[in-house]
Amino acid sequence: MTEHAKYAESREVGEQAREKDWTRPSFAKQLFLGDFRLDLVHPAPKLSDEATKRGEEFVRAVRRYLDAHVDPALIERTAQVPDDVVKGLAGLGAFGITISEEYGGLGLPYLYYCRALMLVGSYCPALATLLSAHQSIGVPQPIKLFGTEEQKREFLPRCAAGEISAFLLTEPDVGSDPARLATTAVRDGDEYVLDGVKLWTTNGVVADLLVVMARTGKKISAFVVEADTPGITVKRRNSFMGLRGIENGVTEFSQVRVPAKNLIGREGEGLKIALTTLNTGRLSLPATCAGNAKWAVKIAREWGNARVQWGRKVGQHEAVATKIAFIAATAYALEAVCELTSRMADDQRNDIRIEAALAKLYASELSYQALDELVQVRGGRGYESAESLAARGERGVPAEQMLRDSRINRIFEGSSEIMHLMITREAVDAHLSAAGELINPEASRQERAQALRRAGRFYAKWLPSLVAGTGNLPTSYAEFGPLAAHLRFVERTSRKLARSTFYGMSRWQGKLEHKQGFLGRLVDIGAELFAMTAACVKAEEDSRDLGRRPYELADTFCHQARRRVDALFDRLWDNSDSHDVRLAGYVLDGRYAFVEEGILDPSIEGPWIGTPQGGESVRRKIL
Repeated sequence: MTEHAKYAESREVGEQAREKDWTRPSFAKQLFLGDFRLDLVHPAPKLSDEATKRGEEFVRAVRRYLDAHVDPALIERTAQVPDDVVKGLAGLGAFGITISEEYGGLGLPYLYYCRALMLVGSYCPALATLLSAHQSIGVPQPIKLFGTEEQKREFLPRCAAGEISAFLLTEPDVGSDPARLATTAVRDGDEYVLDGVKLWTTNGVVADLLVVMARTGKKISAFVVEADTPGITVKRRNSFMGLRGIENGVTEFSQVRVPAKNLIGREGEGLKIALTTLNTGRLSLPATCAGNAKWAVKIAREWGNARVQWGRKVGQHEAVATKIAFIAATAYALEAVCELTSRMADDQRNDIRIEAALAKLYASELSYQALDELVQVRGGRGYESAESLAARGERGVPAEQMLRDSRINRIFEGSSEIMHLMITREAVDAHLSAAGELINPEASRQERAQALRRAGRFYAKWLPSLVAGTGNLPTSYAEFGPLAAHLRFVERTSRKLARSTFYGMSRWQGKLEHKQGFLGRLVDIGAELFAMTAACVKAEEDSRDLGRRPYELADTFCHQARRRVDALFDRLWDNSDSHDVRLAGYVLDGRYAFVEEGILDPSIEGPWIGTPQGGESVRRKIL
């Protein structure tokens, strides 16, 4: 099969798995189309008093438990979450936060699921990963959405009680390209027989239940698999740059027999199930990221006051002050994005597939920057481990650990590069519906002619709407006080973003999908506008109890975001993308191998892609 054919096959597999219908409104989708629908997010949806009360009580209980029973330094040092910690959290209901009470869970809103993860993530990111991987992408979410009543009654109570689940999609030679999936599930009477190897199975080393993606014929299906089924071997427990306490492994399936009743949904729906699950499942990462950034504010404030250089507190020096301002404003905005998206998930009136993806992309990128700046503010102490700091008599601040732990968030559940492509596909869905065949290089002359007529009707109505809007009126959004100007900027810029998308389609037509630098910048602009909106909505609500202080944070964040937006627009058309791509091709061809002279490579010899051979299973049961 040619490279072009392989690309087309992978693209088709991904396209078939997409949710294609938009039955509910989407704030972010309209934002990318130049239609700033503030009414969809303001006022932000509210929870009932009863749900709020139960949620607050649970978060307080988790806080007390963490403070009294969890030693994050021990987890970092031993690279393992103690069994009694897992059991204690299970006793609180932390493994069934969003599972309904009917099936033994707490039945709490996503807002409080996210607030709990924000809290846990600020204290011990590895522990937050254990909880979120179990509930966001493990067995509970796909069974809640696609499972039969029998499956719900069989598996959800077990998950809620603390039996750990894991999600198995990635393989040694398969990352974000599901067309290459090699694990197979062959029907044999009332069972399926699974064979294959899964990589980076978060929670897989200690899991009781697995969600496994496997190929049934030409399509991919999803199964619930008991982790102790004969033929399953956890080949090894992987270790990483950060998150040293996570139980992540390589799992091999050899003639593993799974009851046909454990098929989730229908055959061939596996990828759709995975993608739909992630619409809300992705909310766990923004929550953890927001917790990281909020912790960074605390450390930056305390250190900025405690450290004195050249007669002044370091936080008062402009070079440091600008970093502290970035950390604080970013933390407020990330919490705003997380809260708004989770509230919309609870409300269920909006389709949040783009919002959740934007939240994941934006929070993972900005929180890492905030933690990186914290390490810089702390100087040498930021680079030193907490254990070393404490050993020589200073406060053991784990800044370097938090930075290491957070790095994976830009890769987990879709790398930033893949998120850019996925969001772009959803954001330009209206364009592709109207003119998809027009820019499709494979389309016939007749298909192009039909697409041209459709596009003419769509753009004749749509383009005039991008000329002027409420953002041009100086009195618009007055209820937001000092933040009104920022919302007017968002409205104007959303129209500019839509026009830029149209210009890109006109310029590159069928080649647009390969202009990943251009598309990525469009998405980043949309993410900034979404974050600005969320920060303004949160500040307006918070100001009722906190006065002007939330406005000050949101105002500073919006000023920072506007500078980033301006720079992104400049780089849409003035960049080195084509030169970079050409140069990268030369690098891959070995043209510049002379640059590599004068070094020694410390890498351990072995194949680039491989699987562990032999050995006993390293799976362990939480006791």
